[in-house]
Amino acid sequence: MRYAIQAEGLVKHYGETKALDGVDLEVPQGRLLGVLGPNGAGKTTSVRVLATLLRPDRGKATVAGFDVLREAHQVRSLIGLTGQYAAVDEMLTGTENLVMIGRLLGLSRAESKRRAHELLGRFSLTEAGGRATKTFSGGMRRRLDLAASLIGRPQVLFLDEPTTGLDPRSRTGLWDVVRGLMADGVTVLLTTQYLEEADQLADDILVFDHGKVIASGTPDQLKATTGAQVLEVRPLDASRLDVVGKVVADLVETAPEIEGGRVTAAVHDPAVVPAIVRRLDDLGIVASELSLRKSSLDEVFLALTGHRAEDDGGQPGDSGAEGSDRADVKTGAGV
Repeated sequence: MRYAIQAEGLVKHYGETKALDGVDLEVPQGRLLGVLGPNGAGKTTSVRVLATLLRPDRGKATVAGFDVLREAHQVRSLIGLTGQYAAVDEMLTGTENLVMIGRLLGLSRAESKRRAHELLGRFSLTEAGGRATKTFSGGMRRRLDLAASLIGRPQVLFLDEPTTGLDPRSRTGLWDVVRGLMADGVTVLLTTQYLEEADQLADDILVFDHGKVIASGTPDQLKATTGAQVLEVRPLDASRLDVVGKVVADLVETAPEIEGGRVTAAVHDPAVVPAIVRRLDDLGIVASELSLRKSSLDEVFLALTGHRAEDDGGQPGDSGAEGSDRADVKTGAGV
């Protein structure tokens, strides 16, 4: 199997904080690896090392077969990077931003304009291309930022929390763009705090916490690690919610969550569900909703780490170190 990205034993310190603590990862060519974790988990630091923007204290890594330390120039010529903040010039138009990147990458003026118009069309920005970027919405800026990272036709694309701060509609639109890139054979490493995003896009997932990889696998494999399914019960009469919670707790022998008008509990033996239905029927409680499903990635993350992905699980000072890792590079050749 050919790997577009490989890393072994990456270690990086920020003062007393160990942002990376022996990270190993592999991304097969043409696949999307989702990297999950809270703020300060080491996601951005990993991206910056792989994109040649940061030297690790220990360990080694290759991208597209080139060593990120000894062959950094070759790596930069083959990658694209979109960081947590849209790195576009607000005073330039959308077209001018893309043409500028093309010229920095060594494209001719004519080729830069042609590529700019091609990408504006691909990202549904043609009509806005002549406007100053400062007039763009947040979703439009993110799409332009991603378009800029593709000017040099990268083989490997790093997306560091690309949908942070976007509304649901803009986020879904960006997901469609990423799927299109994958269809074109681009290898993608995506960091995110949105569990749904990883579930929708990733072929494989790594879970980071405190600078370490604590779990890996496909989304379905990770969901299976909890060894449980999730039961959700919503009573027709909301006033009976506490009673439903007691019934579920008695039969599944774990404390359920009662929130949003429903009772949720991990179930290790699906055979308990008919017993719950019978008990509710005996009590005259009608369920408007009763379902048994696989664990979500959010529930997997909670089981693995003891906190949810959106919580700040970083070590003291770590979020500051990672938060400063703003990536303003669009493609490696422009580094």
